[in-house]
Amino acid sequence: MFKPFTKKLAGLAGTEPKVIKELESLLKGKTFMYIDYANVRPWSEKLGWHIDLKRLKQFLNSFQNIGEVKFYSGTLEGDSKSEEEVRHIREAGYLLRTKPVKIMRLSIDTKSIPSLEDKALLKQFIRRALLRKYTGETIEYLNRRFAEMNAAGERFIEDRKCNFDVEIGVDMLLDDEKKKFETCVLWSGDSDFYDPTKKLLAEKKQVILFSTARKVSKELNELKKEGLVIFDIQKIKTFICWKRELAEQIAKEPPTSRDSKH
Repeated sequence: MFKPFTKKLAGLAGTEPKVIKELESLLKGKTFMYIDYANVRPWSEKLGWHIDLKRLKQFLNSFQNIGEVKFYSGTLEGDSKSEEEVRHIREAGYLLRTKPVKIMRLSIDTKSIPSLEDKALLKQFIRRALLRKYTGETIEYLNRRFAEMNAAGERFIEDRKCNFDVEIGVDMLLDDEKKKFETCVLWSGDSDFYDPTKKLLAEKKQVILFSTARKVSKELNELKKEGLVIFDIQKIKTFICWKRELAEQIAKEPPTSRDSKH
């Protein structure tokens, strides 16, 4: 049952009753959520809007049968912005699981290759299947770009990695084993979650992916025939996007439409 956590949510719910009813029908019984933030954060590039984590938690709090909302995100140690974000996530009420982000230094030093036609440096950044399609001219052009960066004093590129696929999959299965939920909601579209999702479906658990169009892997899409439900978060933009983006959305609506909503 949906019971608005704030007055603002109550007003918005009145404008989107079909979405609320759809979610009430999907979120059956005790519901646990697992948010893979490394997967979710980049969705804004495709969506054209951003998820406000505080507004999201308030929205989820409005569904009385949602229990734990587990949030997985790395911390860039020593970075004040990253550490502040972690603090805000905790303050919003999520059950946060975090670990240090690994920073890997990848060499772009062209002195390490015998010629500009060599593919060794590029193999770190480009899949081999694609690299095989490149002509010699393309390989040489890309290596020349590295050489230009070298001339400017750059010899390494830093790559950041912090993967929670194993932790999330284990938590989902352990919580299921302890019979903590009837419905499992995973915020991700990553193929790495195929096995735990398939196991939960085999046990007749309701499993829902909160994702966005074209961000669900082929492997997970195949599980729809076994009962997996995919919910497009575009439907709840009004409830969870940045307040500034919500105001912009309302401003773009025709006056008659705005009048009917407020």
